[in-house]
Amino acid sequence: MSLYIVSTPIGNLSDITLRAIEVLKTSDLILAEDTRVTNRLLNYYGVQKPLRAYHDHNKEKITPHLLEMLRDDKNVALVTDAGTPGIADPAFYLTRASIEENIKVIPIPGASAFLTALVASGLPTDRFIFENFLPNKSAKRKKILESMLSEPRTVIFYETPHRINKTLLAMKEVLEDTRIVIARELTKVHEEFLRGDAAFLLKHFEKHPPKGEMVVMFNVRIKNSETEQM
Repeated sequence: MSLYIVSTPIGNLSDITLRAIEVLKTSDLILAEDTRVTNRLLNYYGVQKPLRAYHDHNKEKITPHLLEMLRDDKNVALVTDAGTPGIADPAFYLTRASIEENIKVIPIPGASAFLTALVASGLPTDRFIFENFLPNKSAKRKKILESMLSEPRTVIFYETPHRINKTLLAMKEVLEDTRIVIARELTKVHEEFLRGDAAFLLKHFEKHPPKGEMVVMFNVRIKNSETEQM
């Protein structure tokens, strides 16, 4: 019948819409990137529906069966670990396949980590680009950053705690005193926004080892000063 793309909280379980809860409770099947993570959410809201893993390692294998279910008038809800499905996760694969089969795809809006970070960053929000994760290899990462030196829009990407220092070293070399904002642990108890140039942020993480998934943002038009670092 319909594939529902259901946004879920990025941290605080209260950040879910009433409509999302209703869709999860009435769907015939819930697909989750990590069933352990989603189980906590479903148990919290008393949702008792079949739950199945859907991730990069099995999407090609099980998608035909899911399309068959949808053609058989079943409602399927697709969630990711946190936030809006289809952003840096495999939801796009099933969404595109459903559209090609003329199956109705219904988005259920809600939390998004990079939008949540952006609106509290203090950086320009009128125009922005999202780069997902930067490349693992240092040469490619540096090349991407260099390509952004003429980018007038605010740049947003995700980063992990074990890679952030390497990324900041590259940003220090390429972006110099550009103001950078890092948002971590959004909507959780230890939510934090760090603002400063790359050199300042590297010093911060020397004293405070990085933890939690991060959203990194900058705009090359906005430069930093020592008095602004916080």
